Amino acid sequence: MKRITWLLLMAISIGLSGCSKFLDTPPDQRTELDAVDKIAELLTSAYPAANYIPFFEAASDNAGDKGTGRTEGDIMNYNPWIYRDVDSRDMDSPSHYWYGAYKAISVANHALRAIDKMNKPKETASLKGEALVARAYAHHMLCIAFAANYDPNTAASTPGIPYVTEPEDEVLKKYDRKTLQYAYDQIEKDLLEGLPLIDNSRYKAPKFHFTNTSAHAFATRFFLFKKDYKRAAEHAEAALGRDIANYIRPINSRAYRTMEYNTRQQWYSSSEHPFNLLLAESPSTWGRNYPFNRFGLTYPIYYELVLRGNISTGQMTYGFFGGNALVIHIPKFREQFVTANVNASFGIPYNQIPLFTGDELLLNWVEAMARLQQFDSAIELLNTFISKKVIYNTEVREYVPAVHNLNVTKINNYYGNQNLEENIIRTALHFKRVEFLFEGLRWMDILRHRITVRHMLYDGSEEYILGPNSNLRMFQIPDEAVMSGVERNPR
Repeated sequence: MKRITWLLLMAISIGLSGCSKFLDTPPDQRTELDAVDKIAELLTSAYPAANYIPFFEAASDNAGDKGTGRTEGDIMNYNPWIYRDVDSRDMDSPSHYWYGAYKAISVANHALRAIDKMNKPKETASLKGEALVARAYAHHMLCIAFAANYDPNTAASTPGIPYVTEPEDEVLKKYDRKTLQYAYDQIEKDLLEGLPLIDNSRYKAPKFHFTNTSAHAFATRFFLFKKDYKRAAEHAEAALGRDIANYIRPINSRAYRTMEYNTRQQWYSSSEHPFNLLLAESPSTWGRNYPFNRFGLTYPIYYELVLRGNISTGQMTYGFFGGNALVIHIPKFREQFVTANVNASFGIPYNQIPLFTGDELLLNWVEAMARLQQFDSAIELLNTFISKKVIYNTEVREYVPAVHNLNVTKINNYYGNQNLEENIIRTALHFKRVEFLFEGLRWMDILRHRITVRHMLYDGSEEYILGPNSNLRMFQIPDEAVMSGVERNPR
């Protein structure tokens, strides 16, 4: 049997430090991947089984200090909030995500090697497509978390992350970060080669695999990060086109507004609904902890984002819950607790995480269209989004186009200037921030738009400022990776 690889070795050590279920389906190097169905089964593990939301959300401007709740001793919540490295390899930490992503990459690489060895290009084309796109996705998430934000003017001289394209055959192999430009070039190559090969009809559970639609949604996000707005818009159009309204979460529907708490949890991340384009199961305590974290959504942030009003003048209907102002939240994650065996009282909590949704796709499309000066199309998309989110706050409890829809005059008057491009983008970013509370996507926009974040302790005694050029926007490379030659992020 071949020696186990370095990345997989570290994934095992991280997983075993928490719970064994984390590595139920690693690449089994004792089994020959000599059949299409074996490779297809392997690819179910080509998606990071790790959760980025806890540290993305805590680092963002969605999180304030409630002054009570889970204390500073909870480093998973506290350290990202004060921009201190998280010295932990447990689930929900940056290190856990690093190894979860590289484990997924290892799976994709094993699948690609088996596909090449099988030499049946027609039968394995869709498998190759999924493996390439999944490999690109995991590497891009690693870039977002552990490297600087992409800037075309500096990417060629900025450290990236190790881009691994071959199954490893040695323990403690040395790795080079190379440049961010190299990583982005490789991501783009894998993505554009793999996407046309994807065949949706092959999947038994398509919401847990890259389909044609979710792959285009990933491409839209990727090209926004790359500031290639033309291609971002093209991929958004290719994903769903003018049918996108049917893939927007209808939170102003009577059905949603009358759901009980547990039903909303299940509904939000269900694979049965069209608005979730790609889902992943992750070992995580996020679903049970996020309402009670000390550093999270405070009442002042909630007031600013939701209660103060929005450009549509309609009432947002997201359905916030909480017995008091310290636990305000939206029910989004229904935990599945998997016991070690039928008689055990211990096990692993799992959350089902929406990795891509129709809502993010639409709002990313809005931003791309605004950058391309296609303002009418951008505003039309914004109105599609609004139509699923707000109601008239009187006896008429529904969306009223004549009241809520936007136009050029309404947008510019709301912001008090005539810069329509920036005003449309500000509108999209606000809607995205509210839509994805507790989901970590705000951090991605903070990076892309170089937004300064200010965190103030509850008593005003100390402020933590994250400027647009701060190295603390990059989470720290895990110690074990540094031992293998990966350069740390500067501090």
